[in-house]
Amino acid sequence: MFTDISLWFVAAVLLTAVVAGATASVVGFGIGSLLTPLFALRFGTDAAIVAVVLPHLAGGLLRGWRLRHFIDVSVLLRFGILSAAGGLVGAFMFAQLSSVALARTLGALLVLTAIAGLGGWSGRWRPRNVLVWALGALSGFFGGIVGNQGGLRAAALSAFGLAPAAFVATSTVVGIFVDLARVPVYLYGNWHYLTELWSLVIVAAVGVLVGTLAGERLLFGLTPARFRTVISVAVGVLGIWFLFAGD
Repeated sequence: MFTDISLWFVAAVLLTAVVAGATASVVGFGIGSLLTPLFALRFGTDAAIVAVVLPHLAGGLLRGWRLRHFIDVSVLLRFGILSAAGGLVGAFMFAQLSSVALARTLGALLVLTAIAGLGGWSGRWRPRNVLVWALGALSGFFGGIVGNQGGLRAAALSAFGLAPAAFVATSTVVGIFVDLARVPVYLYGNWHYLTELWSLVIVAAVGVLVGTLAGERLLFGLTPARFRTVISVAVGVLGIWFLFAGD
């Protein structure tokens, strides 16, 4: 189905994957945010979501292993379990709901979160009890629906006041939970996308792994204050992209 892929596009996938992996090492997300639109331009949204999920998982596993000593287990258990459940529900529904409307809703949430982060308001707020579970489920649900959970997950986790390494490590493992929940659902009935795009998926995975290793140096060079600013800006940029991507 997808033939005549040019070397220019392969090179674009590799370069984008390296940048995406490095970005994810610094802010805890970015692989799906950068790779999914690129794949979607050439192959459509459904194929892009299925193709990117494996490089996303590969990068998450490497990043999670290397940052395993920084994981905040308490936040992970409270936030991550329902995030995985939300991702599973979203994966079952991603072909049935309007991805454009959901993407714009997600974009609005991310922009508002970025404004709160840059204004310092989010640093004075800590989610508790049921709200923690709700935020986890919501971030996972959007990940299952539109293939991009990282922005909302980062927005929610920014309220916990985690140190940079703990933030990225915990966010990464939550992302792995979501990926493990949604991958089997995506692949069931959509396996043909991988058989047709397997070479690009491998290229993307290699690029993500290289970028992941390169980005670690940047992460450990950030102060907590600068890290919060970087997270807010990244979340805001992603939100703006979601708001206007359908235009």
